[in-house]
Amino acid sequence: MAQALIIFIAQLIYVPVLTLRTITMVKGMKGKASALGTLEGVIYVVAIAIVFSDLSNYLNMAAYAIGFGAGLYIGQIIEQKLAIGYVTIEVNIMNKNELLTDKLREVGFSVSTAAVEGMNEARRYRLDCTARRDREQEFIKIVSEYEPSAFIVSYEPRNFKGGYITKAMKKRKEKFLKNKTVS
Repeated sequence: MAQALIIFIAQLIYVPVLTLRTITMVKGMKGKASALGTLEGVIYVVAIAIVFSDLSNYLNMAAYAIGFGAGLYIGQIIEQKLAIGYVTIEVNIMNKNELLTDKLREVGFSVSTAAVEGMNEARRYRLDCTARRDREQEFIKIVSEYEPSAFIVSYEPRNFKGGYITKAMKKRKEKFLKNKTVS
């Protein structure tokens, strides 16, 4: 029974680490991905060694499988809380809404606007924004308050160059390096 508990707990740690390692790898964070990969490997070897030490112990196998499933759930929760990276959000509304645009800019979102043509030559207005993922829900909430029937779509950009976000990231990096040398 003690072995099954160890396996279950190992899986609760292993799978979220695997999730975070995958995310950091995809986001190009090589150092963090390597460190998480090392931790992942150690946990995996320990858990699987216990399972393989007694293949007639079905409780250990069940603990491994159930721990893996529970770990996936926990990993997704952690990933949503961390919200690493950026998201591009596109909003389509019926009319130009200066109050909405001003509000979004007031709270720090970079918003580009354009008049667009929809189906049957219908005139629409589009807002484009790239923001940190942890602010996506805030953006959607503000848009929904001002334009309840807005069409909102978001996606993760693989790459971007220039613009408001790049300048902000450069300033944050310079500030970080300056504070690091002072410390």
